[in-house]
Amino acid sequence: MCDDRYDRQSFLGDGAQAKIEACTAGIIGLGGGGSHIAQQLAHIGFQNYVLYDPDIPEDSNLNRLISAKVRDVKNRTPKIQIARRAIRGLQPNAKIQMIKGRWQENPIPLGSCDIIFGCVDGYKGRQELEVFSRRHLIPYIDIGIDVAKVDPQPPVLSGQVIASIPGGPCMWCLGFLTEKKLAVEANKYGDAGHNPQVVWANGVVASTAVGIAVDLITGWTGAVHDVIYLSYEGNSGLVFPHKRLTAVQRPCPHYPVDQVGDPMFINL
Repeated sequence: MCDDRYDRQSFLGDGAQAKIEACTAGIIGLGGGGSHIAQQLAHIGFQNYVLYDPDIPEDSNLNRLISAKVRDVKNRTPKIQIARRAIRGLQPNAKIQMIKGRWQENPIPLGSCDIIFGCVDGYKGRQELEVFSRRHLIPYIDIGIDVAKVDPQPPVLSGQVIASIPGGPCMWCLGFLTEKKLAVEANKYGDAGHNPQVVWANGVVASTAVGIAVDLITGWTGAVHDVIYLSYEGNSGLVFPHKRLTAVQRPCPHYPVDQVGDPMFINL
């Protein structure tokens, strides 16, 4: 490896590269968004990964699954192996834990992470990841995109990037998670269909999430954050702070500071 490989990242500050290399990043979901994140972390110099994804790519994934090839669909190469291949191509000595399944079935490796990226569909999946992250005092960065039809106007492409940071407001405080959204989703279970996805929108929110993570790890901007909530307007190409940030609850009432660590059961 050339000594000057990361010279153009020197603006991140003294010792920044060592912090990046020491960080363990968890990525839940290695589809359109997660595959971008895995690739970018490898370019930046991350050396430690915990990867979760149970899926095999289909032909329809090739419009957005970074590093996937036509032969991967034919050979039924798991998405998690495609991500590992992308990382290894840039970081041959990286430590990669791969869990080909749902993270809930084997959460222990996730608890070793310093930061967690959630690239999952659905509100319930996000809720479960935030609960886990809060209990283990791990910053959680959530990404997602959606396309809404508003006939007779053009479809509206939008998305979000949320950094849920222990001690700060959570996704309930932000109004991103609500009982109504969870109930509507539960009623659609098994009949929700496929969410529209395109590679450039996934790239925008994934790149924004990676930038937030690097700032949290290195502190290069000097900003102090207890929450980040960014909206992406795909039709105009804009990313900006969500309006709910101005009225968010502080401190967070949903995750008390004494409710950390693995849940324990007691006899009543």
